[in-house]
Amino acid sequence: GLSDMRALSLAFLAISIALANGFYIPGVAPQEYVQGALVDVKAVKLTSARQPLPFEYYFLPFCKPEKLQRKAENLGEVLRGDRITNTPYELHMNKNVSCTLLCKGSDTLGIKYKKSDIVRFHKFIKREFRANWLVDNLPSATRVVLDDQVSYVSGFPIGFVDSTSSKVGLFNHIVLIIKIHEYQPGLFRIVGFEIRTASVDKAAYTPGDGRACQIATEKRPDAVFIDPKSMGNDDTVEVVWSYGVRWEPSPIAWASRWDSYLAMNDAEIHWFSIINSVITVLFLSGITAIIIIRTLSRDIARYNEEDEEDQVEPTGWKLVHGDVMRPPVHPTWLVTLVGTGVQLLSMLIVTLIVACLGMLSPASRGALMTAAIFVFMFMGLIAGYFAGRLYRTLNGQTWKSAAIQLAVFFPAAIFGTGFLLNFFIWGQHSSGAVPFTTMLALLFMWVGISLPLVIGGFYFGYRKGAYDTSLKINQIPRQVPPQQAYLEPPVSVAVAGILPFGAVFIELFFILGAIWENQFYYLFGFLFLVALVLVISCAEITIVLIYLQLCAENYHWWWRSFLLGGSCAVYVFLYSVFYYATKLSIDGAVATLLYFGYSLLMALGVFLATGTIGFYSAYFFIRKIYGSIKID
Repeated sequence: GLSDMRALSLAFLAISIALANGFYIPGVAPQEYVQGALVDVKAVKLTSARQPLPFEYYFLPFCKPEKLQRKAENLGEVLRGDRITNTPYELHMNKNVSCTLLCKGSDTLGIKYKKSDIVRFHKFIKREFRANWLVDNLPSATRVVLDDQVSYVSGFPIGFVDSTSSKVGLFNHIVLIIKIHEYQPGLFRIVGFEIRTASVDKAAYTPGDGRACQIATEKRPDAVFIDPKSMGNDDTVEVVWSYGVRWEPSPIAWASRWDSYLAMNDAEIHWFSIINSVITVLFLSGITAIIIIRTLSRDIARYNEEDEEDQVEPTGWKLVHGDVMRPPVHPTWLVTLVGTGVQLLSMLIVTLIVACLGMLSPASRGALMTAAIFVFMFMGLIAGYFAGRLYRTLNGQTWKSAAIQLAVFFPAAIFGTGFLLNFFIWGQHSSGAVPFTTMLALLFMWVGISLPLVIGGFYFGYRKGAYDTSLKINQIPRQVPPQQAYLEPPVSVAVAGILPFGAVFIELFFILGAIWENQFYYLFGFLFLVALVLVISCAEITIVLIYLQLCAENYHWWWRSFLLGGSCAVYVFLYSVFYYATKLSIDGAVATLLYFGYSLLMALGVFLATGTIGFYSAYFFIRKIYGSIKID
């Protein structure tokens, strides 16, 4: 029966979340090093805030290790464009190194680069790309001091543009500053990873024994400037690559080593955002309460008066009781959109709860995305069940085709757009391109998990039967009288989206920053509150507008309630256009296409989720009010 299914789906969910997280809860498995132990440096990718496309670290001709080894990535990491490889940097625990040469040839100190290599470096430095490394699962960071406040930015720049001469320089000497906490005598844990960069001309180096070197410090060494325009096609430029390592004892405990990355510089803004949201909701709740308590209770009392003498001719919403449950046009599409909305909403709820419990910390890279995908697939069961019941309520006859349409619609939209955009990303040689094998894996997961669950849920929902409404539907549809201008669909839909959007747009700013500017987003508690506010405000504004519409004797509420709830998605998309114009300086047509492609998908997701909230709130509101009057 249904209880078995519940138990099964819960077990499924537990397993999938455990798989998605790889059993990593922050602060569980610290790694200890003894004095002199080898510490790995791994390269993740090159990223830039001006270019949403990530690249593999060795897309640029950096100094490579003798044998390249790829680390196995999880699904979320692959989709984010992380390609984790080893590097030639050798670190030994607690042993400082002032200068070590990399890629030293037999007769040269560095690497001789052809013009094509220099062109590539030049282009990436101009586009402000940063390299991202890992040491003991901590990302590299550079220290930024603004108004005596120290903050850390993830990654480190690969070069610089001189502010006076606007020449392009290459950072070829890197100092790794690693903070260590001596946990027991002779046992160390890594609690911080900072990078300082320098550009040092070949003339300043003096080679020592083996790969050791010294950098002349009497005067500041010249920088390595690269200029492909001044090179002939056969010219080469020699660049010396070197690094230093500094180990600094630190009082930070292992459990709080992520704090400097996640320093809240803007807690006030988030609280301001919450207060702004709460005020919006109180304002809306006030209006809703006035309408529902004063007007409705007066209406219901009047409609239910027994005394025949002053029986008032019913007006307003009571008149349409014989038409209010008349099924809408295109019922299958309504069921598809509502079912998808249920699937998205339940995914958001589960993922947010798991994230609030701290299981998806930034330390487990890619876990959030992996968890969201798995949870979405398993929530097909719930989506199918709700959609099946709604389909039965709307007198649907062909449940199989409706179930398949529901199972295919949203994944096909995501997959189709993603597949198209992927071609453009491949053309750019970016690591953000999803490998073909990953696509196949996602396809098989969808066919194997999501599709059967949606169809199964739909079957159970359809068999459970329609929602119970005691309202009879008249044989002949009523005429809808001419409507006031403010009740016309374009106007009411435009108005409905403003308040819910106003309640969430500050948090949206941070989410866009996390997606496009490679920032960490981990404030899931705030996000949960804001999501709650969004749900309440969408529900209330839809109820108010649908009530006004029914009072005007217009009973076409099915589609209207979905559009009223979902209208905030239009504002979300417009906001992402505004964000693109004001905050981002994205170069290139492909990057722009990518931004707007993903923004449209995001807006579609918001539309389906908030539209579903609007639909169900209007539906239960209508059942309640028509259930409380006596109908002859």
